[in-house]
Amino acid sequence: MAAEPVQKVLFEHDGVFIHPRSDEDAIEQDLLSGSLRIVDKDGDIAVEFRPLEDAVDPSNMLCAGKDSSSVMAWAQCSGSQYQQLSETQHSYETEWDMVNAVSFRRKPCASRDGALNHGHERSRWAFTFCLSDLRSVTVKEEGWTFLLFELKESCTALPALHFHQGGSREFLDGLRRFALLSEATDDDTCLLVSCHNRALCQSFENLLDDNSFGLVHKFRKDPYVTTLGGFSKVTNYIFDAFRGTEEQHQRPPEEVADLLGEVIQGLEINQQEEPGFEVITRIDLGARPQVTRAEPLSVEDWTQHQDPEGRMTRVPQLKKVIFKGGLSHAVRRDAWKFLLGYFPWNSSQDERKTLLRLKTDEYFRMKLQWKSISDEQERRNSRLRDYRSLIEKDVNRTDRTNRFYEGIDNPGLVLLNDILMTYCMYDFDLGYVQGMSDLLSPILYVMENEVDAFWCFVSFMDQMHQNFEEQMQGMKTQLIQLGALLRLLDLSFWNYLESQDSGYLYFCFRWLLIRFKRELSFQDVLRLWEVMWTGLPCHNFHLLVCCAILDSEKQKIMEENYGFNEILKHINELSMKLDVEDILQKAEGIGLQMRSCKDLPDSVSSILGFEADVRGSDPMDSGSAPAPRASPRRPDTCSDLHGHLRETTSHAVAFMS
Repeated sequence: MAAEPVQKVLFEHDGVFIHPRSDEDAIEQDLLSGSLRIVDKDGDIAVEFRPLEDAVDPSNMLCAGKDSSSVMAWAQCSGSQYQQLSETQHSYETEWDMVNAVSFRRKPCASRDGALNHGHERSRWAFTFCLSDLRSVTVKEEGWTFLLFELKESCTALPALHFHQGGSREFLDGLRRFALLSEATDDDTCLLVSCHNRALCQSFENLLDDNSFGLVHKFRKDPYVTTLGGFSKVTNYIFDAFRGTEEQHQRPPEEVADLLGEVIQGLEINQQEEPGFEVITRIDLGARPQVTRAEPLSVEDWTQHQDPEGRMTRVPQLKKVIFKGGLSHAVRRDAWKFLLGYFPWNSSQDERKTLLRLKTDEYFRMKLQWKSISDEQERRNSRLRDYRSLIEKDVNRTDRTNRFYEGIDNPGLVLLNDILMTYCMYDFDLGYVQGMSDLLSPILYVMENEVDAFWCFVSFMDQMHQNFEEQMQGMKTQLIQLGALLRLLDLSFWNYLESQDSGYLYFCFRWLLIRFKRELSFQDVLRLWEVMWTGLPCHNFHLLVCCAILDSEKQKIMEENYGFNEILKHINELSMKLDVEDILQKAEGIGLQMRSCKDLPDSVSSILGFEADVRGSDPMDSGSAPAPRASPRRPDTCSDLHGHLRETTSHAVAFMS
């Protein structure tokens, strides 16, 4: 006997009505009140309507009056509400099976003698359908809102659901968590539903558990319900698929590639035809230099780089030391503030105290904005509700094995929640997107201070912002750039990836999205991030880190003749098995190897920022760092910061009002 499906209620709203009769003689007793739910049944999202089992008390119902358009082509029994059913008429029921999960099918009504009681009549109007089977939702207004559902493969429409007491907007917001709703071009009342297949939907429901990495859709009409656009679920769909059924194992590579292409729209490009990226032929890069790593910077060494007024001195040399060995943990709390731009390198101790007072004041102003919102205000603000819900869900799953965040009612979790909510006030256009808690967690762990962690997170998000934007331009650009580097590094390996439909480098999405946060141990992530924040030895060093990992794995991939599926599975299984020092050593060597190449293509030189240096020179030797990568302007002085904060506050007040 098949096991009962595990069901989880994701949304529920009572007081939704069906109008069984649409003629002028309809009376309030004809109304059927029920409960509308969105449920998760073993990974499949379904919509259910269930009439109340008890008899309806008309005194507790609103009078519907005439509604000539509420029932569309519904195969209902003719005559009065309690008339005997004929054998040729139909009702609908839910069916569960292992292939389609929840299906909506028509079933002949049984013939009976006598009148049909309330329970049978009411259950006849119950229905369930899988969200993936829904073609569209039409939203109508006639004194109240009612919704019409159209399924993809059914010639019969479902009965209209009437929201006499409100709740239609909340229901649609619930659908938007799992599907894309977009207006039809010829009818602004019709919302077309786009939902990915079962495996994809299942994979992104749990963004931050240990085995999966999901997302929330961004909807075209609502810029505040932000998304990762699909790219973070790619690697986890593959992870889940290879733990799944035999049918999933047998998926042809081209089918999986098409599925991923649907998720990561806009990446169906020929990278060699992308403007600025010339065709790269086989180039002799020469021997790869041997490099060594050093010991972490100690507290004593850090102190030696401060003058009597607290200004940091010999900063290029200091960055080089940090790049080569990282930081001892006792130094991180101070050093990260400089590396991330929270404090200017040339600021004195007194200037930093002034800066801190300003930033502390502004942080709590923004925090007060969401803390002081009344329940009534929040009820009318679906964006804020969505943010709060996502943040609460993600915070409860972020690094819970780390002692800083483990246990129930951990104060670290409260700080994570408050900082992320306040960031929504700081950056309204982006708000909260799943994955941000992964970027904040190590920062808060190091800072152990709410205000410091927030502003360091703001600086980090300045660098990472494009990864989380709707158009995915940052991710697209990074993948194109990574492809150019891999072609130069090993053309035969690149050609092999292309031959296996892997040239779009989908398997690197998670690496780039949250800077290897899910690939390395927590302590190794701290080391990698502080090294990358030095800006050495070139621009886009994180792309060389990708190259270093793939360079170590290419022999196995090619010798084992891995196909599309095997490559994705192999890359996913590298998580938590990588050594950060080995990776950094190889990545630096690759960078030096490319820098010394006399025939380096201009596109690669531009990616790594070599065009700003004398070709063949190494900024690590000269002590000069390359120009910083472009990012949103950060205030460098107290005066600039104060103006910046005033501007932020005015935007926040305008938004909340």
